[in-house]
Amino acid sequence: MDVAIADAQLIGLLRTQRASQQIDFLLRALHVPTCTLKPARAEVSRLELAQALNMLLFEKLLQEVPDAAAYVADAMAAGERMHFDHGALRTVQGANTGLLPPGETAITRILRPLGYVQNGLYPLERIGMTGRTYGHADAPEEIAQFFVSELHAERFSPEFQAIVSRVIGTSRDPLGDDAKALLAQLEADGELPLAAAQALLPVLLSCFERQHELPSLAEYERLRAESAEMAWIATEGNVFNHATDRVPDVEAVAERQRALRRPMKDKIEISRNGRVRQTAYRACTVLRPMRDEHGAVVQKAVPGSFYEFISRDRYIDEQGVQRLDLSFDSGNAQGIFKMTASGGM
Repeated sequence: MDVAIADAQLIGLLRTQRASQQIDFLLRALHVPTCTLKPARAEVSRLELAQALNMLLFEKLLQEVPDAAAYVADAMAAGERMHFDHGALRTVQGANTGLLPPGETAITRILRPLGYVQNGLYPLERIGMTGRTYGHADAPEEIAQFFVSELHAERFSPEFQAIVSRVIGTSRDPLGDDAKALLAQLEADGELPLAAAQALLPVLLSCFERQHELPSLAEYERLRAESAEMAWIATEGNVFNHATDRVPDVEAVAERQRALRRPMKDKIEISRNGRVRQTAYRACTVLRPMRDEHGAVVQKAVPGSFYEFISRDRYIDEQGVQRLDLSFDSGNAQGIFKMTASGGM
């Protein structure tokens, strides 16, 4: 590891969470923006804390999605780094969410203190959801965005709504009073003392988990009959639905992955303006314990998370400034979301 990088505040923050070998892996696997590699000091900026969290979330996704881990290993062997473009996660609105705030609030209460601002609204009408995107105010093109979606339970049948409330209503809140106070301080000051940031980081990471109890087998199947997305939330919660690698040529990447017989989506999604192109692996399969009609625990195979690829073009805005197109597209998103439907797409 380069001496200047080793002395960076970001690396010191990560050292409290991961062993040196794991940090070395992340630094070799991921493009790390130079703006997040400032020298160590008494305070940790919101930018550094956001980058640390994103790196740990990316690592977590690799641990859960074997195809993603294989892709990253191939890229690293070729001397390439992933450019983490965005992570996506799902929430539920219009139902009893237990101790967890409803809908995207469960996540945005974390993102805003970290310096994220909403930069897009995407109706996902075909699947009864709304997506919102959040980019980092301090380095929007460099720091991974978040695509946070809400499923609108009230758009589905009364029986469906009752099951959603019953399942999601068991949610706990991973943020205690101390963490909430630190987030308020971070939002006000834009930074935290090092010890406070070190204490907060693992709590933030724990927010990207399933916070509720698993459904019964019958509940799962009933939810899946109306919404594959809600069935996914019922088993996976607020974990990353997918993480995305920003690549220069998504078409070439897709062709190479198909040649390797990886489980690629058949179609490349192209935004209406033509500047954003996306494709993905189909979701991995995971086993989740559920109770059957006799109360016995059975292992149910369900869709887990997946890995996505995206190419973004640059353009000249109305002020004559060249920018990277960081937008999304409702059609693209709904096509990508189908990767976690049974059998993929």
